[in-house]
Amino acid sequence: MRSTRAISAVERLKQRTGNPHYAAIGLSGGLFRLVDRASGAEAALSEPLPLDAFVAFVDAVSPAKPKRVSKLDVAFEAQIKRSKR
Repeated sequence: MRSTRAISAVERLKQRTGNPHYAAIGLSGGLFRLVDRASGAEAALSEPLPLDAFVAFVDAVSPAKPKRVSKLDVAFEAQIKRSKR
């Protein structure tokens, strides 16, 4: 169950970078390692990390896509700022 979070982080990384060769390797003791299998061999991209540190590392490898903001969202934010004055 814990590995689901690590695998989800790697799947997000694959989508952001377009590289389908990233993989999470689960090690004993609840540690995870990020590897790249693009060259046919496993190239380790991180040292063994606990789950929370692994997810933070994977999320930092490639920045997330900016969220889409509609005109209505912008207008609503402006209205909130005006009402706080």
